[in-house]
Amino acid sequence: DPTVFGNFKTHPVVVEAVEEAVRSFSFNGYPPSVGVAQAREAVASKYSHPDAPLVADDVIMASGCSGAVEMAISVLCNEGQNILLPRPGFCLYNTVAGSRNIETRLYNLLSESNWEVDIEHMESLIDNKTAAVLINNPSNPCGSNFTKSHLRAILGVCEKYKIPLISDEIYADMVFSGQVFTPTATLTSTVPILTLGGLAKQWLIPGWRIGWILINDRHGAFAQVRQGLFALSTLINGPCAPIQAAIPKIFNN
Repeated sequence: DPTVFGNFKTHPVVVEAVEEAVRSFSFNGYPPSVGVAQAREAVASKYSHPDAPLVADDVIMASGCSGAVEMAISVLCNEGQNILLPRPGFCLYNTVAGSRNIETRLYNLLSESNWEVDIEHMESLIDNKTAAVLINNPSNPCGSNFTKSHLRAILGVCEKYKIPLISDEIYADMVFSGQVFTPTATLTSTVPILTLGGLAKQWLIPGWRIGWILINDRHGAFAQVRQGLFALSTLINGPCAPIQAAIPKIFNN
């Protein structure tokens, strides 16, 4: 949590954007469960890439990136199936999967190789009950940032076994000097990916609980997944509407 010690405060424009949304009195009602229209449009516009194009319908708003994690695992994995998770990794992944009786299989990250995935070990964990692979890049807790070639190696495993990928990119663009962050979805046109993100880290507002899922699906493999995400979004009727409404100004200014 970047706010704990009070050293990092969000930009005044971020606060102003929320104040403007609240004072408009236009967002006091229940929002669409999948998200406020202008928020979905703004997120799609910001994260769309020529090699991974997005439109508003490809964005599902969530209650923080943690809520996005919960929705992504829930929609791809059924009870009795398994999901591959990083070790070391963010503890919430195990918590969500375990609460749904989804087996977690932990693939190793190699400290001697900048915490890259042990690809051979990852592949050895896959069987006919493997429903998804999850990666976290840039990594919490390791701070690593995967190269394009390493991301392609991970995607190669998913391609080989026809397994969808969850890419937790809540720390997108937050890398050390001299490094460049690469969104995983820009490196494939065949592997369907649920990319997870949110406002928490870059904008220093984890308590505002705004996250999202980007549906990267070039060939329609996620048709039922889209329906499932819509259904799951109705469980909480969407995250806070005024803060969603502030997203276009936050991104633009």
